[in-house]
Amino acid sequence: MQAWKDYQEQNKERFLNELLDLLRIPSISARSEHKEDMMCCAESVQQHLLQAGADIVKVYPTEGHPIVYGEKMVSAELPTVLVYGHYDVQPADPLELWHSGPFDPVIKDGKIYARGSADDKGQFFMHVKAVETLVKTNTLPVNVKFIIEGEEEIGSPNLATFVTGHKELLKADVILISDTSMLSMENPSIDVGVRGLSYIQVEVTGPNRDLHSGVYGGAVANPITILAKMIAACHDENNHITIPGFYDDVVEATAAERTKMAQAPFDEEEYKNDLGVKELWGEKGFTTNERTGIRPTLELNGIWGGYTGEGSKTVLPSKAYAKISARLVPNQSSKKITEKLIQYFTSIAPEGVSVKAEEHHGGEPYMTPIDSVEYQAAAKAIAATFGKDPIPVRGGGSIPICALFEKELGIKIVFMGFGLDSDNLHSPNEKYDLFNFYKGIETIPYFHKFYAEMK
Repeated sequence: MQAWKDYQEQNKERFLNELLDLLRIPSISARSEHKEDMMCCAESVQQHLLQAGADIVKVYPTEGHPIVYGEKMVSAELPTVLVYGHYDVQPADPLELWHSGPFDPVIKDGKIYARGSADDKGQFFMHVKAVETLVKTNTLPVNVKFIIEGEEEIGSPNLATFVTGHKELLKADVILISDTSMLSMENPSIDVGVRGLSYIQVEVTGPNRDLHSGVYGGAVANPITILAKMIAACHDENNHITIPGFYDDVVEATAAERTKMAQAPFDEEEYKNDLGVKELWGEKGFTTNERTGIRPTLELNGIWGGYTGEGSKTVLPSKAYAKISARLVPNQSSKKITEKLIQYFTSIAPEGVSVKAEEHHGGEPYMTPIDSVEYQAAAKAIAATFGKDPIPVRGGGSIPICALFEKELGIKIVFMGFGLDSDNLHSPNEKYDLFNFYKGIETIPYFHKFYAEMK
């Protein structure tokens, strides 16, 4: 272990500079104009894996953006760890809210500010550097494979085809993912589950063209008004989701699980201050941590229509649009919920408008058993570097490919995220603490060591 620490200390500045170079590539999978940047980033990941000591690294084309695969095989007698991550990032909009360029990384107050710093370039890069540490010190105790994709932020539309077509290539004993967060560095935690996702877009059409709001206002249904009413009707006075059948398959958390969740440190005032809100909002009868972990939710992600430019234009618009997502908990099906959402919005439309609702993407919820070897190895690794046992928690986000991996590859997933909920994921001024970055590189080798010993 001393050899690991020495190597990491000697190379920490290089590790950081290499990450900063990766963050400078605007690998935005959702925007077609960044197609060349996506390829550039995939090729950069390929070079970093080769530099880390991988024997084979290949960039696989897909119908969309490429997937990078790499492997370092030590012995057929050893267990194999498959590391998953993604090199694509969210769009940086709104740009005017960034304190510095989203793809011009800045280090301030011990934090890296850049799009992708925490989600997920900074986190998957920890694994690359951890494996490099083990390879260069001749202490790698497992075989390691990497699958780093470029479409996670748009629902991984081509990953299933790749996985089902390359089962032998991806054959492993466990999947290790760092795309989640901890409670804090003082109170380390491990996500034992992530929520599923159902994402739709709704289009409401009224008149066949934009109208003068003075001449036609009051006589014709305004699509924006109708859409707003439809969305408002999705929650009742207790913030309970009103869509018929939405909760039918929800597996309710037990009293024991809720008691265990309540033991996790949580400062509500600090939480509100960090977000700049005076009061919290959510489903009645549940705590904040329960609302973001064990309960399904429905959120409006975007709404637009009519005139939104500078100045005024008195228009009654022809169309209005909204993007809506639901986070799902164990036993809920993204397919079923998507169908219910589409049915709901099309069925409640008044006669004066027409509604079209369509699916964007989705994914299933996932749980990791805490009595598994995989989880125990991760918990032991975190305890070794943090000096205390991690708290098992349920994450509020979604990693749609988890259920796919388990179904197709037949192996369990363990989450070892080193981010924080306050890292501004998907928001302006995304950040990742240098401490967390280096702590991840320090901790991950212990997972490989303990997993090899326990397996």
